[in-house]
Amino acid sequence: MTSRVLVAVAALTLAALPVSVALGSGGSSGVLTSMKEVPLIPRDVLFGNPDKAGPQISPGGKYISWLADVNGVMNVFVAPTGDLSKAKPVTSDSTRNIRQYFWAYNDTHVLYVQDVGGDENWKIHAVDVVTGQTKDLTPFDTIAGPDGKPIMLPSGNPLRPTARVVGMSEKFPNELLVGLNNRNPQFHDVYRCDILTGELTLLAQNDQWSGYVADDDFNLRFAQKMTADGGNEIYAFGKDGTETLFQTIGRDDALTTGLGGFDKTGRKVYMQDSRERNTGALYILDPSTGERSLIAEDARADVGGVIAHPTEKTVQAVAFTYGRTEWKIIDPSIKTDLDYLKTVASGEITINDRTQDDTKWIVSYLQDTGPVRCYLYERDPASGKPGKARFLFTNRSKLEGLALSPMQDVVIKSRDGLNLVSYLTIPAGSDANADGRPDKPVPMVLFVHGGPWARDNWGFNPYHQWLSNRGYAVLSVNFRGSTGFGKDFINAGNFEWAGKMHDDLIDAVNWAVAEKIADKDKVAIMGGSYGGYATLVGLTFTPDVFACGVDIVGPSNIVTLLNTIPPYWAPIVAMFTERVGDHRTEEGRKLLESRSPINFVDNIKKPLLIGQGANDPRVKQSESDQIVEVMKKKSIPVTYVLFPDEGHGFARPDNNMAFNAVTETFLAQHLGGRAQPIGDDLSKSTAQVKAGADGIPGLSGGGN
Repeated sequence: MTSRVLVAVAALTLAALPVSVALGSGGSSGVLTSMKEVPLIPRDVLFGNPDKAGPQISPGGKYISWLADVNGVMNVFVAPTGDLSKAKPVTSDSTRNIRQYFWAYNDTHVLYVQDVGGDENWKIHAVDVVTGQTKDLTPFDTIAGPDGKPIMLPSGNPLRPTARVVGMSEKFPNELLVGLNNRNPQFHDVYRCDILTGELTLLAQNDQWSGYVADDDFNLRFAQKMTADGGNEIYAFGKDGTETLFQTIGRDDALTTGLGGFDKTGRKVYMQDSRERNTGALYILDPSTGERSLIAEDARADVGGVIAHPTEKTVQAVAFTYGRTEWKIIDPSIKTDLDYLKTVASGEITINDRTQDDTKWIVSYLQDTGPVRCYLYERDPASGKPGKARFLFTNRSKLEGLALSPMQDVVIKSRDGLNLVSYLTIPAGSDANADGRPDKPVPMVLFVHGGPWARDNWGFNPYHQWLSNRGYAVLSVNFRGSTGFGKDFINAGNFEWAGKMHDDLIDAVNWAVAEKIADKDKVAIMGGSYGGYATLVGLTFTPDVFACGVDIVGPSNIVTLLNTIPPYWAPIVAMFTERVGDHRTEEGRKLLESRSPINFVDNIKKPLLIGQGANDPRVKQSESDQIVEVMKKKSIPVTYVLFPDEGHGFARPDNNMAFNAVTETFLAQHLGGRAQPIGDDLSKSTAQVKAGADGIPGLSGGGN
């Protein structure tokens, strides 16, 4: 179980949807009188680049690193562990924020991934923190077809490959395993990559596997492929290259069961497994005998995180998140440390990183009403006594002392009896008797997560704080199909896009109205990716429920969505056909068409704002273009903002600011909340207002 890099696969998920800002006075009808005494928080305080983020420590403990702003772009900074004042940037990206980086085991190189314009065709780069030399480890810009010529997209641009990290090991500190689809766009071949020279050595040519599991000796031990019915098959590789079916995972368990990494011996493998149970529990398994032992389980939640020893590879604690995250300690040797760390600061504890000798940890504290606080924790593992934590920094110092609103975790019952774990934030100053409910109903924004195979969590949420500061209650709902609550809850969402998944959202709105939280005539729906789709569904399938909607990179037609998935998603297409609907059959297309908002545009009665990235590889620009075109032909008002240099969400801070400036004014128009003027936020961005500029004050003439 490597501790230096986490590789995750997301499906139709907007991992980060940063937003924008500028200062201004606001105020309009419908805002509680007490809210007028709460200062307006500038958008850039919440959605501008953080002061510092993503703290890590090098494996040998010599350096501490983090992400920080350089001329408006987040880059990697490195400092000697004993003197942060000597920090300097070691990367020099001038266009897009670096969002994922990690240390090589050699203690001298930082690795990071970056794409171009949000196209998600990731390249892996290595930076020598001593010399400053940067090397593109995956220097490929095209994928050749059978004729040897680059495969061209309909746009006229070449199809570009995307790289992924397959594995790292302390046994090979100057190497890593890299997956590349520059030969076959649907599958990633595996290479050993020399970080110092950039040399790539083919380890495995791949024409069938969706993913691999490697051990610390860089042997590919297991590979996985999806079956036609949406399940998974895991094969074991023998030393002679033979492939043997190792585990079969049915569709119902496919999102809650899978292999992790190996233990120190390389003879046993960790596995999350929900078969013959509901929630995904953590086991350790001996592949040679099939014997397995339970490490940790929770009846309400799947495994949500693991603390593992950096060299012994033993599991020391396991996290489970229902409403809030709880850690179950497995290894008593770290109980003293965790007990001490609970006394250092308030908030949920995260161990970001550990040195190989385990004497130094980077620890963060997540709060709902303040910035993340980061510490260096120094300890003597052999002493059995707690160490000492030294404060490093907060991620956003401007949040200190602001009137932020607590986030409540609440459970809402669906109409058919499911527990919908949800998160509610109400405006500061609206709850005089401190009962967790506003003194009178307020406008509300239903903020829907992407995925849909993802989930909302407790903690500091810039969208919740931004919108509640403007006078709105904000409700985020883990509707059926969300992950983390066991397979039964996920599978309850199968074939329920615009069906029972949407019913859950409507049930949550009705709950908020019944609880006198929300004014039923002033509820907006907003979200990105699947949340954007849910917004379109809200305005077309339940047109009388919402006062307005904000759709960010949401699909409007599920058939065209599935017909345009990225090539490297082809190995997992059954996840969609067996959970959403099969676009390849007549019966399946009928179902998908009946759940596609574009076919129900005539029902739209309320204002709609759409934001889209032109380079989005998941939800193509055409998904927004086509519904806007239909609405225009039918003379149904819509405002459409396109960003030519963005993908699935808006990564560039200026673009974040621009779209959220427009959103804030739009919501104030239709819900009556406060708004900070758009100002020059739009002109600083690449925003192109493709439709409806006259419908939002301050938008006409803005953008590019």
